[in-house]
Amino acid sequence: MLDEHFFRRESPRLVAALTRIFGVHNLALAEDVAQDAFVRALEVWKIRGIPDNPSAWLMTAAKNRALDHVRRERTAITFALVLVSEGKSEAIVDEAFAEHTIRDEQLRVMFSCCHPRLPDEVQIALILNILCGFGANEIAGAFLSGRAAIEKRIQRGKKVLAGSRTLFDLSDRDFVARLSTVQRALYLLFNEGYHGGGAMAVRSELCGEAMRLTDMLRDFPAAATPSTSALAALMCLHAARLPARIDAAGDLHPLFEQDRSRWDSHLLARGLELLELSASGTDVTPYHIEAAIAATHAGARTVEETDWGAIVSLYDRLLSINPSPVIALNRAIAVAERDGPDRGLEELKRIADRERLAHYPFHEAALGELQLRCGNHEAAAEHFRSALAVARNDAEGRFLEKRLLACTG
Repeated sequence: MLDEHFFRRESPRLVAALTRIFGVHNLALAEDVAQDAFVRALEVWKIRGIPDNPSAWLMTAAKNRALDHVRRERTAITFALVLVSEGKSEAIVDEAFAEHTIRDEQLRVMFSCCHPRLPDEVQIALILNILCGFGANEIAGAFLSGRAAIEKRIQRGKKVLAGSRTLFDLSDRDFVARLSTVQRALYLLFNEGYHGGGAMAVRSELCGEAMRLTDMLRDFPAAATPSTSALAALMCLHAARLPARIDAAGDLHPLFEQDRSRWDSHLLARGLELLELSASGTDVTPYHIEAAIAATHAGARTVEETDWGAIVSLYDRLLSINPSPVIALNRAIAVAERDGPDRGLEELKRIADRERLAHYPFHEAALGELQLRCGNHEAAAEHFRSALAVARNDAEGRFLEKRLLACTG
């Protein structure tokens, strides 16, 4: 049988087409009909085997079930589309399942999920649930949260969507403002996959979904802005490192320890191409600068050959437009590489809002690393113990235990 990725990829396409027919106020019905199509596929394919074109089979099954609902509930439910006759109904349903319509409807769903009334965590939960086919359990696992809390987020988001009655109009004058919200949601989704924070140190499937949705944005002319290209470049350049970030044993390898021969050369080339494309505009966004930092790392064969001066300058610019203690932490590490561990420690102590890093293990780990380089083994060990106490998963824990052993060994 086909794996779960097939169903995850097809689910948002079906839901988007069905939402066009039923309306966002009937989103639950659209999801139920899509689920019915999947169940029917499993039943039939188990007996007859997988068809040559399983995607087309699913589309036809969902289309037929949609028509059944339209015929049965025509007077009981207000649908999004006016279905005035049998022939007209079939033609409109066929149009809803056309490839170009599905693409546009998925974009409308994405922009609707990023409603300004919804906080970031609800937007991301909605995107994962509706556009990526993730269930509440999977989302809870990714965000180290309880299923009940995730279900509450999804319900809250869907209630706002239903209140809108219609999906976001891509020709709306608020498109540009909403685009920045969509970009931020996808950025956060990618980061959640890349940096972990849940039960796993890396969730590559979250990175992959963020990249897929960003590519969908770039395929839509009005959303193919320099900032979207910069965001796509950043994702490609970071995703290129994933093969070297976690080894076969599940152990975490930070940038300084990675075997760069394992970096994905295709993604690196694609990221650099997108970064060059992003320079066509006049605005410089945080995505541009973060992508430029990633590109600087990608251009160096080793840590020692990295242009740390350029990276510090880029972090200076990034901090000026997007002040954050995590960005300041990364800048301090770059300063240590450029000017030595003592200067790095000074910069770490200057970070504003350091209390916000209390549960971020790599703040204490950075302090420990620089103290170790200064020869202060006892102080370094204390910092690594503090980092270990707030490790978010087993891979981080094993990495920090190794650094702690380095202080005593």
